[in-house]
Amino acid sequence: MDFGDYLKQLKRVGSENLKKLIDELAGDGHPVTCLVYTFLWAWVAEVAREINLPSAFLAIQSATAFAIYHHLFSINNNGVYSSTSEIDLSFPIKLPELPLFSRDDIPSVLLQNDPYSSFMIPVMREHIQNLEHDPNPRVLINTFDKLEEKSLKILDKIGICSIGPLIPSAFLDGNELEDKSFGCDLFEKSETYCQWLDSKPEGSVVYVAFGSVAMVKEEQKEEVLQSLMESEMPFLWVIRSSKEDDKKKNDEIYGLNGKGMIVPWCSQMEVLFHKSIGCFVSHCGWNSTLESIVAGVPLIGVPQLADQTMNIKMVEEVWGTGVRARVEEEEGGIVKREELKRCLEVLMGDGEKGNEIRRNVKKYRDLAMESVKVGGSSHNNLNEFLESL
Repeated sequence: MDFGDYLKQLKRVGSENLKKLIDELAGDGHPVTCLVYTFLWAWVAEVAREINLPSAFLAIQSATAFAIYHHLFSINNNGVYSSTSEIDLSFPIKLPELPLFSRDDIPSVLLQNDPYSSFMIPVMREHIQNLEHDPNPRVLINTFDKLEEKSLKILDKIGICSIGPLIPSAFLDGNELEDKSFGCDLFEKSETYCQWLDSKPEGSVVYVAFGSVAMVKEEQKEEVLQSLMESEMPFLWVIRSSKEDDKKKNDEIYGLNGKGMIVPWCSQMEVLFHKSIGCFVSHCGWNSTLESIVAGVPLIGVPQLADQTMNIKMVEEVWGTGVRARVEEEEGGIVKREELKRCLEVLMGDGEKGNEIRRNVKKYRDLAMESVKVGGSSHNNLNEFLESL
């Protein structure tokens, strides 16, 4: 069964079982008052309409990415993908008050040659058109007003509601807690990296992580490693492993000689908020992008897939909170060590460009913190959503 068929079966079986669950909860005296669903679960909105329950789509990408989806799939706006995807998009894509988006900027799942487009395009079409058919649409999105004000304005007619940044409150209120995780780490984390970070000077460590989905080529890993070793900056690098001895194996293969530390997993927020971290080399998934802003850590973007190219475009060109490491197409799409060293020198050095980026990321960090405080935009938006149910 391919993934498209799997989603069809999930919709059929999931709809039946969700209705049964709602009936059972009502019978037990716990009536459901709203259904909140996310990316691959567009059919939940149909279930909600069928049984007269309010629903809300929880968008886990940026408001800018969602604005692109709305532009392409909206029936009301005659989106080019509103009825079919068997056409070629024309570029650049222009949205009000936003930069022009080229073919290389938009989420890759929207392109015909992307392996995920065959099922992701229908899913996003269903999401957008469900919202347009809903007389009272609601979209909860993990962002904050001051970060994506122009993109949120574009989406105003489909009930967009910014409630982010969605991170553990312990990182926002300044409390010193032993456990600041969500309690849902995908992989077992190492317990030694915190002590290692404690031993490093403030702002001296480069943190490297490419997310939980993308598989980074060995050649790219080698280029990243050499850029770090040649820069002589201490680094913490997350490389997912499937064997208990992979940490030791990585040390042996890469010959770190105490210059860096490789772990199979870590608490990313705990690391980003550590005073020793000076910059973050990332794939630029939306969670990582937003977390770097909230922690006030400049970003070096090495995007791999999906919405990541769009995220680094906004980071570099709109918010000014990081830089993109440029790919050498003739080198098979690999970011070379010289380019990574250039980016490291910008963000970890004392030049004006690096200073400007640090000022920008601290500005947005403060705005993010303000948004979730009592009376802040995200705090108020979430309360208004709850009161509307």
